[in-house]
Amino acid sequence: MRKLLAIAGGLLACLLVLLVVFRFVGLNPRDRFPGLWLTGELETAPVTDWSFAQKVPGLTGVQTREWFLPIVAHSVNTARFIHKGKLYLASGYPAGVKLPDGRHWNRNIGSDPRVRLKIGNKLYDRRLVYLADPAEREEVLRAWGQMMFAPGFFLHLWRVMPNDERAAG
Repeated sequence: MRKLLAIAGGLLACLLVLLVVFRFVGLNPRDRFPGLWLTGELETAPVTDWSFAQKVPGLTGVQTREWFLPIVAHSVNTARFIHKGKLYLASGYPAGVKLPDGRHWNRNIGSDPRVRLKIGNKLYDRRLVYLADPAEREEVLRAWGQMMFAPGFFLHLWRVMPNDERAAG
């Protein structure tokens, strides 16, 4: 029993050391594989028009806080849409899967909507608000062209808001 406790304690200590290392060096998501903390240069200036992000190639990194342990980060790459200067993030769900069950990061946002975004090598601390207005959702998707999805596939959208602004609609 003592040997088992010593092994378990050693594994736990190694895991904690590994998390501390990743906290300082980051672990960006790669392709479809999630990561932990995003790395880059933190941009603190307010952004009123996100149109510049259209010129930045690649996906947007989204860092959330784990709902079960908020000191640990969880990050993924996702699609972004810019419409009328506003930034929207997307999460696709196959038929029959309800929000937030299909995506771990969506569950984290439900617990804490504060996120860190990575566009290019810049980091932005923001808040995500679920886009529940069907007219605005349709307008954003229409602006990005007709997207073909499998029957029942649904694209959930979140609007990116400043951290200090109260989330509305």
